[in-house]
Amino acid sequence: MAQTLKIVIPMAGWGTRMRPHTWSKPKPLISVAGKTSLDHLLDSFDSLPKSLQMEYVFIVNPYLGKQQIMAFMQTHYPHLKVHYIVQSVMRGQSDALFLARKHLQGPMLMTYSDTLIEADFSKVPEESLDGIAWVKSVPDPRRFGVAEVGADNTIKRLIEKPKNIENTLALVGCYYFHSGEKLISAIQEQFRRDVQLKGEYFLVDAINILLENKARMRVQPVSVWLDTGTITATLETNRYLLEHGRENSATHLGTDVEVTRPVFIHPSAKVSASRIGPYVSIGAGCTIQDSKIENSILEESVSVEAASINNSLIGRQVSIQGRGADGQAISLNLGDDSSVNL
Repeated sequence: MAQTLKIVIPMAGWGTRMRPHTWSKPKPLISVAGKTSLDHLLDSFDSLPKSLQMEYVFIVNPYLGKQQIMAFMQTHYPHLKVHYIVQSVMRGQSDALFLARKHLQGPMLMTYSDTLIEADFSKVPEESLDGIAWVKSVPDPRRFGVAEVGADNTIKRLIEKPKNIENTLALVGCYYFHSGEKLISAIQEQFRRDVQLKGEYFLVDAINILLENKARMRVQPVSVWLDTGTITATLETNRYLLEHGRENSATHLGTDVEVTRPVFIHPSAKVSASRIGPYVSIGAGCTIQDSKIENSILEESVSVEAASINNSLIGRQVSIQGRGADGQAISLNLGDDSSVNL
């Protein structure tokens, strides 16, 4: 009988770069292009064979993650089998996977929750090597980890934040391992050697131990690598997704609404006497009146009246009262349940 593929998504971090939104919800539940980041991430696995047996392993934090991620999945994805592991102390990526070790038998696919890539996973179950690291060539790789490869495209070692720009194959945060057990053994060895930085155990160090033990891994390039880990990156990802098929026609709007595509406007949103777009996502239950909105994300049940907004991320149930749509546009970063009178 074929082994079950485990899809592992560590998402226990506190999401400090997404404040104030992550004070009230975990980062994967922040909206982008009409869906949560987690929705988009789960969509990315659609290329896996439909006949494949799959189980998900979510590594969450003990507060908002444990409470809200589980409820979200039960509501929206009741058909998926999901195991939840709580990482209470943030000791790094390897520690997160080690906590989930009882579920990591056999093949596993792992991706970070703020990583969105466009990849074809259809051949992953047929992979003959011990693992795959997805990479993207970038002009300056010094902010990322990189893969050093040989002539046969197999990985020699992984380097975290290289000091030069000669190797441009940046690690995008998605990996396949043929044996979860061997990865856990490598993590145990990482712990034994105490290979860590400022109290955090990084996965690249465990993978390098795997490679020392003669594991054979290769790189797989991707053409699209998106990020939802910061406000700026989330707005850029929103823009890309709307440009590439995630917009909707917004035909339910009245004639007093000027729309510049691409946009996503939820069918339940009410928009009047306003100019919307480009690159705007408006969530369910929003009310927009006498306003101008560009390059922004408005989550559920936002109310905007007489305001000009650009480059903004607006949380759920926010109220914004402006001074007119024709004034200078403002950029806002507002968490859930905020109220602003401009």
